[in-house]
Amino acid sequence: GDQEAGEMGLAAVPGRQAAFRQGLATAVQYAKAVGCPRIHLMAGRVPLGADRAAVAGEMETTFTENLRYAADLLAQEDMIGLVEPINNRITDPRYYLNTPHQAAAILEKVGRPNLKLQLDLFHCQIMDGNLSCNLETYFPLIGHIQIAQVPGRHEPDSPGELNFPYIFKLLESLGYNGYVGCEYAPKGETLEGLGWLRSYWESHGLQHGGTSKATE
Repeated sequence: GDQEAGEMGLAAVPGRQAAFRQGLATAVQYAKAVGCPRIHLMAGRVPLGADRAAVAGEMETTFTENLRYAADLLAQEDMIGLVEPINNRITDPRYYLNTPHQAAAILEKVGRPNLKLQLDLFHCQIMDGNLSCNLETYFPLIGHIQIAQVPGRHEPDSPGELNFPYIFKLLESLGYNGYVGCEYAPKGETLEGLGWLRSYWESHGLQHGGTSKATE
């Protein structure tokens, strides 16, 4: 969408369907060029000046129709579409899609197997908490996970509310084998801030870089 005009995605924004389709086509070309099989289909914001409750039905209808269109297009390229709930308490008060419950209901309504949940644990903790249950409940829908400590949105080993060693073990026990995106703002230098990852590798008997010591 038009970021200068305050847009942040278009998939659920009434009247912007043509622009959504044009943007999706461009995104597919970029994704093919870099070999990325997943595209985040951003819902967008409640129109400025509109009451959220008053436009909720129209936005859900728009979102559902656009997601079906996107899923069918992405299926031709063997790609997956992702929807991400973003908290409206701190990060973006006007963002339409806010909780995993809302996202799951929409995904069920759309009914396309190549649409998945992009679960950012930062947003999920702020909106709902209950991360263990939410991860277990929505695990079949999850196509990508993002992490950041709460409330500072820094490295997972920075001070905050979330116990990431526990969360990582839970993801392993659930059998998650996808990517975990580091959707955080480093407090300092990037390499220094990746100390948590080195500690994780060492706790699993791995060398830096994730290779097994046994195979070395």
